[in-house]
Amino acid sequence: MKQEILVIDDNFDIRNLISEILKDKNYSVREAANFDQAVFEINSKLPDIAVIDVKLDKGDKDGIDLLKKIKNISDLVPVIMISGHANVEMAVESLKLGAYEFITKPFAPEQLLNFIRRGLENIKLKKENVQLENKSFHSFDFIGESHQLIKIKKLISKLSSTDSRILISGPTGSGKELLARKIHKNSQRKKEPFVVLNGALLQPDNYEKEFFGSENKDGSISYGFLEKAKRGTLLIDEVSEIPLDTQAKILRVLMDQKFKRINGKEDIVVNVRIVSSTSKDLKNEIAIGNFREDLYHRLNVVPIEIPSLSLRPTDIPLLIKYFQKKISEINGIPEIEIDVNNDLLYSYNWPGNVRELRNLVERISILSQNENKSNIGRLLNEILSKNASEDFQNANVSLTYPLKQARENFEKTYLLTQLKKNKGNISKTAEFIGMERSALHRKLKSLGIKGIN
Repeated sequence: MKQEILVIDDNFDIRNLISEILKDKNYSVREAANFDQAVFEINSKLPDIAVIDVKLDKGDKDGIDLLKKIKNISDLVPVIMISGHANVEMAVESLKLGAYEFITKPFAPEQLLNFIRRGLENIKLKKENVQLENKSFHSFDFIGESHQLIKIKKLISKLSSTDSRILISGPTGSGKELLARKIHKNSQRKKEPFVVLNGALLQPDNYEKEFFGSENKDGSISYGFLEKAKRGTLLIDEVSEIPLDTQAKILRVLMDQKFKRINGKEDIVVNVRIVSSTSKDLKNEIAIGNFREDLYHRLNVVPIEIPSLSLRPTDIPLLIKYFQKKISEINGIPEIEIDVNNDLLYSYNWPGNVRELRNLVERISILSQNENKSNIGRLLNEILSKNASEDFQNANVSLTYPLKQARENFEKTYLLTQLKKNKGNISKTAEFIGMERSALHRKLKSLGIKGIN
């Protein structure tokens, strides 16, 4: 199906010229010669993209009003504004109102076609991103009330009005991409694309083409991630995996705020927010020569570290209840109830972090339909006991330690589990285990156990 372009210009010659250029490239074209005709065409059917002259003869309304009208109906339609009397203020106003590009007359046909292609690619990407987010994330929120999560949430709020580069570090499955999406949704770029470049999945010899794009021999353009994320946010996931040669070129882009496509001659101005993530220690990668220190400092303007789930056990019951509800909504199945006081939930190491917990809840939700609470508990125990933490197993089943050491191992594991269940509350823990509060304090100190957050 042909992509449809609406051309609005009160000058017949210019309107006809633009239409012919577009028809030659096999686009479907509708035309409007004045404001009223344009409104009729817009109300009849929104185009895939619109080309609008800023100044329209007759009447008080002009192209800026048409831009506002289109954006009020759908923010997804790219609008290219054209003008023979352009100035900086006019261009800035158009872009602020959501115009995709601003062109001054006279312009080369290839310049217009280039903007048309990029605009259509942009809208395609936006739609794909919406579908991907609905499919993969289902609007999952960033859940937690531990002091680490509260600190991160406050930082997200502070970052909403800035374009600072951010480096998110944390173990696999801790929610780095989810956090990046949350930052994007709370930013001034929230209506623009959120694009993910996964450094671990790209072939080293294909990295630069994917990042910068290329101009092909047949005149077509393969857009890179930098242009796909135009005006939006680009998440460079697992940034540590970028080849050193490409790191140097990315550093130059961050310094100059422009780049050239492979085989291209034209400078492309960068207008994108860069968020990076890593599950590796980048300082260690720098020390062993795998990552550039100068690039690290450019990316690490605002560092955010997400702790592993085992270090924020107070968030486990909140996450379980949240995932129970969301998985029920997503899959259209009754919500099951998992006992959040089960000791195994707190003694388990959670190597896959929040992702592993979410998968566990989903698995139990599907397998436990029409089961009673005791059967749900047995299934939970069965799954977790197979992967119980090494410390927990050693404390309970190892016969290689002297009695004193074996007792200390058990006591330490037992008390840590109870503290996690009670969110670090000493009084509640003491009451549950039948011990005086002061005696529990002494025991924790003797075992080297510090507070649980």
